Amino acid sequence: MKVPLLDLNAQLDPIRDEIKAAVNEVIDSTRYIMGPKITELEEQIAAYCGTGYAVGVTSGTDALLISLMALDIQPGDLVLTTPYSFFATAGVVARLRAVPVFVDIDPATYNIDPGALITWFDENRELADKVKAIVPVHLYGQCADMDPIMDIARERGIPVIEDAAQAIGAQYPTDSGDVKKAGTMGDMGCFSFFPSKNLGAMGDGGMVVTNNEKLGEKLVKLRNHGAAPKYFHALIGGNFRLDPMQAAVLLVKLPHLDSWHAGRQKNAVYYDEHFTAEDITKPAIAYKREYHIYNQYIISIPDGRDQLREELKAKDIGHEVYYPVPFHEQECFQYLNYKTGDFPKSEYAARHTLALPIYPELTTDMQDYIIETIQAFVRK
Repeated sequence: MKVPLLDLNAQLDPIRDEIKAAVNEVIDSTRYIMGPKITELEEQIAAYCGTGYAVGVTSGTDALLISLMALDIQPGDLVLTTPYSFFATAGVVARLRAVPVFVDIDPATYNIDPGALITWFDENRELADKVKAIVPVHLYGQCADMDPIMDIARERGIPVIEDAAQAIGAQYPTDSGDVKKAGTMGDMGCFSFFPSKNLGAMGDGGMVVTNNEKLGEKLVKLRNHGAAPKYFHALIGGNFRLDPMQAAVLLVKLPHLDSWHAGRQKNAVYYDEHFTAEDITKPAIAYKREYHIYNQYIISIPDGRDQLREELKAKDIGHEVYYPVPFHEQECFQYLNYKTGDFPKSEYAARHTLALPIYPELTTDMQDYIIETIQAFVRK
């Protein structure tokens, strides 16, 4: 049996004709930059998330970058974030010549540890005034513990940018009793529409959501070279405009998103119930299972992860390592003077975790094949 890590054809088959019609509509309109599809998608994403504003941009990376720009992050400013994420989380900070400062993760959820964040401020009081943003990541489709993070930020007057690239539709139960969606708790939330995401385009795409009117208006200007009106530039922005053909594709897919989440959650339940080997650590459920959208299903094993990869490859089972090198060990960040051992929980995750197929169209037979292969390897 062959099981891919992700099968986009299985997702496309029921909606292929609708997507072609939507793309053809854009082609026939000759509105290839901005236009009504962008506006419609922004309105629908804002409604889905429950925010006042949504601004379509070129990618999830640019969503993070433009959010930092909207906060006027300057060279030398400190931005606190996790060392365990996709490179863009820290890369955009460095692009602005600001300084990414890392705080270790909760080993159960792989998200930034609020306790470690508090410890950082306690141990670095002389640097606290230089911190201009905190960027928690909702990794793998489960929200970081946002209440304590927001308490830390609000107490110090520090803006929060949620990196929700993998988490559109994920939910978080706040201490006030409300359930909020990823991206809506900080000052801005950033989504990626990379094709492998739960809501994926047919190319790059991203979105920033906010409830702050001034930030919303500033983001709109920044994505189009800071112009408002055309040819009049109060700000220096960039070309961060979302492609209307991608917006058209996303408009077709968005109504299916919650059912796709449900399919991933169903598959996660099956994995959880059938992975019985003691040495397999399954994904933690920090809140409720229905709040986790499972952009990835991550297991951890104490030994032999790379040998297991060879076994899965031999059995035609798709898999991936997210992420094999934490930021503090990346060559490009050596100037930050971190060293191996500084963030042991992130390092452990990088060396012991593995992502398995979790897409909604995965069959029970496929999952059984994956489970049997992994459990046989671990027990052996």
